Amino acid sequence: MRRAGFFVALFLAGAASLGPGSMRTWAQEQEETPADSGNTVDAGIEGHTVDSVAVRIEDDIITESEVRELGKFQELVDGKEKPRPEILEELEDQWIIRGDAATTKVAPPSAADVDKQYAAFEKQFGSPEEFQQKIKAAGLTEEDVRRLLSNQLYYSRFLDYRFRPAAQVDDEQVAAYYRNDFVPALKAKGQTPPPLEQVQERIHEVLVQQAITNLAEKWLDETRAQLRIEIPTRGARR
Repeated sequence: MRRAGFFVALFLAGAASLGPGSMRTWAQEQEETPADSGNTVDAGIEGHTVDSVAVRIEDDIITESEVRELGKFQELVDGKEKPRPEILEELEDQWIIRGDAATTKVAPPSAADVDKQYAAFEKQFGSPEEFQQKIKAAGLTEEDVRRLLSNQLYYSRFLDYRFRPAAQVDDEQVAAYYRNDFVPALKAKGQTPPPLEQVQERIHEVLVQQAITNLAEKWLDETRAQLRIEIPTRGARR
C-alpha cells in the first residue's frame, strides 16, 4: 500500500503514549462542508480565486488549501513535502475517519493533550527557537501546528478505539518478536538485551499498534473502494 500514513504511523504512537484510558465520549456535532458545483470555493477581491476543489468525495469536497497546508505540515515533520497523490490519499483517509468517528462519538483531545503532543514534537528539533524558525519556514503558524496535531491525535484515538479490540497479540508472538527483532537489533548496536520479562509489555503494545495499523489500512482501502472520488482538475475518477 502506498498510503502516506503519517497519522496512522506517527500519531498512533502518540495516542498510545497517552493511554487508552484518556479517551472519553461526547456528543460531537460535525459541520458538513456543502458540495460546490464548480471548482471555486471562495473568491477574493476582483474575482481572484482564493480556494478551489482538489477532490470531490461523494457530495463533499477537499480544497486546495487543505492540500497545501498538509504538504507544509509534512515538510515540517519530514523535511520535505510528499508527492501530491499521497497528500490527497491522506486527506481522503482523514475524510473517511471523520465521518465514522462522528458516529462513534470519540472525543477530541483536550488542550492539555495537545500541549503534551506539541511539546513532544518540539523536542525533535534542536531548540524551541529552531522549532519556531522551521514552522515559519514551512509557511505555518504555531496555531496551525497545534490544530493539525490536535486533528491527527483525534484520528489516531479513533483508530485505536475502533481497532484495538480486534488487535489480538499472544505471548508466542511477543516472544517471537523479542527473539527475532528486539534482541538482534540491540546486539547490532553493541547493547545487552534485557530479559524478556522486563520488556514484554512494551513489545506487546508495539505489536498491538502494528495490528491496529494493518486493520486500519485495510478498512480505509475497502471503504475508499466504495466511495465516489473525483479529482476535478484532472477529470479523473478513483
